[in-house]
Amino acid sequence: MEYVTAVPHPRSEAAAPARSGRRSLAVALLSGALGAAVALLASRQRWAEGTASVAGGAFPLTAKGSDVTGVPAALAIVGLAALVAVFAVRRAGRFLVAALLALSGAGIMAAALVSASDSTALDEKAAQASGDTTATVAALSHTGWPYAAAAGGLLILLAGLLALRFGGGWPAMSGRYERGTERPRKARPADPERPEEIWKALDRGEDPTGT
Repeated sequence: MEYVTAVPHPRSEAAAPARSGRRSLAVALLSGALGAAVALLASRQRWAEGTASVAGGAFPLTAKGSDVTGVPAALAIVGLAALVAVFAVRRAGRFLVAALLALSGAGIMAAALVSASDSTALDEKAAQASGDTTATVAALSHTGWPYAAAAGGLLILLAGLLALRFGGGWPAMSGRYERGTERPRKARPADPERPEEIWKALDRGEDPTGT
């Protein structure tokens, strides 16, 4: 009786890491780009609202994310730049850029969550509206946009962690467009029956016979 042992095909073994690398690359790109877009969008929305006591009554106040803290928007731009730069560098440089990408996401999360219940921006607006430097905002309430910004930071953090784990196998920008990489073409021998080609070859410093 003959026994047949199933041996994995070498191509199948080589294709598995390639598929894993492509999946991680696609997830990182999608997560990083989406996270940056969400963080930037959330920073432009209303994070808090309240009222200030003035002579005519209660004056409504609102504060956008950019009024409360500029960290999420700034780090979203840094993260987006780092996401693109991952493909422009190799080896240690790619590791450092991936770490910067992950740190950008973590920084966005921390800044957004810390500022989710902050009232400093509205207190300043209440003082300006009332003319009293000691005035504070009343009827303070917060929206869910700070948590949306934190979710965007989480997506950027995920992209950075994927780049740290799988970035070594991702493709880099091709060097074939760099200057000096094209091989010079061999000169075509001049046609001996056409004297003008012979003279042109001599002017270029080439051997008209092609030898």
